[in-house]
Order: sequence, then structure tokens, then C-alpha cells
Amino acid sequence: MRHIAPEIFKAYDIRGIVDQSLTAAAVRTIGRAIGSEAHDRGLKTIVIGRDGRLSGPTLAAALAAGITAAGVDVVGIGCVPTPVTYFAAYALGTDSCVSVTGSHNPPDYNGLKMVLGGQTLFGPLIQDLRTRIETGRLVHALGHGQVRKEDVREAYLSRIVGDVKLARPMKIVVDCGNGVAGAFAPELFRRMGCEVIELFCDVDGTFPNHHPDPSKPENLQDVIRTLKETDAELGLAFDGDGDRLGVVTKDGEIIYPDRQLMLFAADVLTRNPGAQIIFDVKCSRWVAESVRYQGGQPLMWNTGHAFIKSKLKETGAPLAGEMSGHMFFKERWYGFDDGMYAGARLLEIVSRWPDANWPLQHLPNALSTPELNIKMQEGEPHALIEKLQKHGRFPGARELITIDGVRAEYSDGFGLARASNTTPVVVLRFEADNQAALERIQGEFKSALASIWPGLAVSFASGGH
Repeated sequence: MRHIAPEIFKAYDIRGIVDQSLTAAAVRTIGRAIGSEAHDRGLKTIVIGRDGRLSGPTLAAALAAGITAAGVDVVGIGCVPTPVTYFAAYALGTDSCVSVTGSHNPPDYNGLKMVLGGQTLFGPLIQDLRTRIETGRLVHALGHGQVRKEDVREAYLSRIVGDVKLARPMKIVVDCGNGVAGAFAPELFRRMGCEVIELFCDVDGTFPNHHPDPSKPENLQDVIRTLKETDAELGLAFDGDGDRLGVVTKDGEIIYPDRQLMLFAADVLTRNPGAQIIFDVKCSRWVAESVRYQGGQPLMWNTGHAFIKSKLKETGAPLAGEMSGHMFFKERWYGFDDGMYAGARLLEIVSRWPDANWPLQHLPNALSTPELNIKMQEGEPHALIEKLQKHGRFPGARELITIDGVRAEYSDGFGLARASNTTPVVVLRFEADNQAALERIQGEFKSALASIWPGLAVSFASGGH
């Protein structure tokens, strides 16, 4: 099978609708391409893990069949969060893994997140797999690779519990949204000394209660309600494959990831003075201010977990994070994104206060909008952003940052427009010291967009959070 839907080869992963664009036959062929790439790099073994989606067992088996057909061995670790698959690549010494996961997408989706030789595959590297398939550049091994099974659950849990220590016991709410983190997170936090109120921690690939995406406030309402009705002092929530973290305080305030990153940076910089802290272009301008105040060096970078992970590896920074909720600890950990580990590190920090909510509530904050999306045709968002970078006019801005879209910095806020790498939309985000400044910055972006793309329908929410 040479023809595979080209649209499933995304910027950060391979992803599609099961039995439509992403079939078992397609995954087997993609596995053959991954195995061929591993073979050409001299890699011998690849770990495979999968999340809790109903299509997971079939697709993981197809992936293994494809990889072993290229003469590369497979270690199957079963149904685990994506970060546990990453962990297994280190613990088992393969430096290579594939997680069969649809991440936070609807139940009918699935996909592949891939690491070869310690390198996350993204962008051109993912397109190279597609080209391999289309041109038939696949390894025909004399003998098939072998498949064996390993259980890394205990090694993963013990590694965290042996290093991350709470200053006092805590009572917390944990909402896994029926994602695969439910099989690990409650046990992890209990071992750390927490009393845990579980919400939707049974792994169910149909996600019957709410969607497992903690970046959306509507998916945190059960945590907010439970915190109000019980004596738990903090709430943690995880996405479908466990690599992103949501945080809610006792009084129902959502601590968005850029503010989480400020807390983590302040802690990490006490042990790594002067270190770089990496964050993506969607984060609050308070991240850079906070890092500087703590004596660190802020480094803004492209949005996307693969881009951030690559930059972390390149710079040797001890910590990185992005607005979507991916946190990357290199200090005391391995540098990959892990929502459960981030949750453990957060509890370690806040447990030092008699009231765990106090340090979270006193993080710098500003009025900001949620992500705003302008839907366009395939290919148009990147064309628009390219025009905006060249011809956009922002008369009130003191600086324009164009590493990933256009981010206009003002004395009292910022505006951002960038092309999504996963769907055909332009993503906008705004932050300001007050409502008047927010509306003024939005007005400049509206004018700039209208001048370079006539007829574009642009409307902004009047308020922020």
C-alpha cells in the first residue's frame, strides 16, 4: 500500500480519523517507514506504547508489524501515558519510541508521536516518512525484528517518588477525563503522600464524561465543583495521553500554563542561577519579566511541543513550557513533556506553604483573551502570516517578534497572530494591563489584518480572563 492520505502527516505527529484517513494498513506501512528510518540510522529497537483509545490495540499491533518488517525490534509496553513511553525509551536504553495516541482529540481520532535516536520527529522529518512511502524507499530486511513485552510502570512511579518530595501531606482532586493518565496519576500522588479524590480516572476511550483537554475551561468545571464541595485544597487535570497539566485553586481559579511556568522557573532558578528558561510565543509577557526578576534568561520560541523540546536539547536549558500545557523539565528529569511529573513538581513547591493556594494566587497576572481562531482554507493561514510579517503595520508597538507569526509588544500588553500548524486557522491572543489597552491592541491587529487580507472576517471577544 503506497497511497496514504497525505493530510495525516502533521507538523508534530501523524494523526487522522480511525478507519478513514488512518487505517491499520496505513499504520503498518508507516511503521515500515519508521523502521526503515531507524535501520538507516543504525537503531536496533523501538518502544511502542499506546493510550486508552479503543483503536489502540489494533493500531499498535499494525505499527509493530511494520517496524519489525524492516528488521527492527519492538518493545511493547502496553496501555500507558505518552510520557511513560518517552520514559521507557530512556529506561530501556533504546532512545527511540512511538506512542500510539490521539492526544486530546475526539475518540474517533488516533495518531503517532515519534522519537528516533533521542530526536523528536516533526516538520520535515515527518514529511520524509511520507516521501519514503511514496517513493518505495523502504527496507526489505532479511529477517523480521523481534517483539517483546516490558512493564515499566513501577520504574516510572518509583523514579518520581524517589526524587520529588512533599513538605507535608495534601488532599487533592485529580481529573483524568477517562484518559490513560487515570491508570497512573492517582497512584503516583498517593505514593507521594496525597489523599486523592478521583474524577473519571477509569480509562475509557469513549471519554463519556467530558473531553480530556484541560486547556478548555469547560473541561475543568468538575474539578472546580469538587473543590468547592470538599476539603481538598488543589485540583489537577490531565489530557487524554497525560502529557499536559491543568491546575485549579481551591476558589476555582484556573492557573494557566504560562503562570505555572513562572512558579516552576522561580524554583528551578534557585538551583540553576542564571539559566535559560524557554517559553513559546503565546505565553504572557510576565513570564519573561518573572524569569529576569529571578535572575534567569528568558528565551521565547516557536509554539509546538516538538519545537520546544528541540530547542531545550539544543540550549541545555533546565526548563521549558508552552501555553498549551506542555512542561519540559531537564533538571532532575529527562527533558520530555510530562503532565504527571509537572503535577508532582508543582505539589512539591506548593506543599512548602501552609496554604498551597497562596503561591499560585500571587503569581503575576494580566487581563488576557483565550485563543481566538480565524478559520480559513488550507494553506491560507501561512500565506496571511507571511504577508503580515512583511507588510503589517502596528504603529503603537515598541517591538515586533516574528519567530512564529507576528507578536507585537506594547508598553501595556501584546497581541499575537500566528498560523496553526495543525488546522487551517489563524490563532490570535491578546494580553493587556486593562480593558482599554486590550481593545486598543485588538484594534491595531484588526486594521493590520484587514489591510493585507481584504474581506477577512475578524471579531474579538470583548473581555478576557
